[in-house]
Amino acid sequence: MGLSNQCKRWLTSLGLIVLTMVLSGCSNVFSAQLTRYQQWPEQTVGAYYWIAPDATQQNNLQFQTYADTVRAAMGSAGLVEAQSQAQARFIVHMDYVSQEKQGWRQETVDPFFYSGAYGRGFGLAYPWMSGQMVQSVPVVFTEYRLSVRLDDQNQQGREVYRASATTRGQTGQQGAVMPYLARALFDQFPGRNGQEIQVRYPLN
Repeated sequence: MGLSNQCKRWLTSLGLIVLTMVLSGCSNVFSAQLTRYQQWPEQTVGAYYWIAPDATQQNNLQFQTYADTVRAAMGSAGLVEAQSQAQARFIVHMDYVSQEKQGWRQETVDPFFYSGAYGRGFGLAYPWMSGQMVQSVPVVFTEYRLSVRLDDQNQQGREVYRASATTRGQTGQQGAVMPYLARALFDQFPGRNGQEIQVRYPLN
């Protein structure tokens, strides 16, 4: 089965914006940009951690839901959730945000049906050999970001790991992308200090 016209229009935008097709039906791969910094101590397997909400995250069901995705992803770090904050060596702080943005995509236009386009520009490119024109079309997308910071209580609360995972997609997908962003935060943990990589996972 071929791609739908909608999928084809989205795919042509990749030359102008980096747009992850999150659960859109046009791709079966989730992609995110991961940036992290770390000075991770040795011999931490089995150490306890505690996810600590800030004042605005207290009694927040959305925070609790996204914190569950971080808990699920932290298994790769070799850490164990504590029964209380006092028991924990590592204190985990997390933040999440979604922001609507505008980018551009390229769209092919049939010159015979684009009245008056020839010779006047309007931001159009003219690949004469193919007899087609290409115009830049605005497109709205949402950027999703999930970040964590781990502080080591054995080092007087010193920050030892900071990571942020970002993806772009359609509006209204925050709950769907969070498990993947959480997974990205601890991909090949702890990684290299100052590392910026692209991570990809098959969509369930």
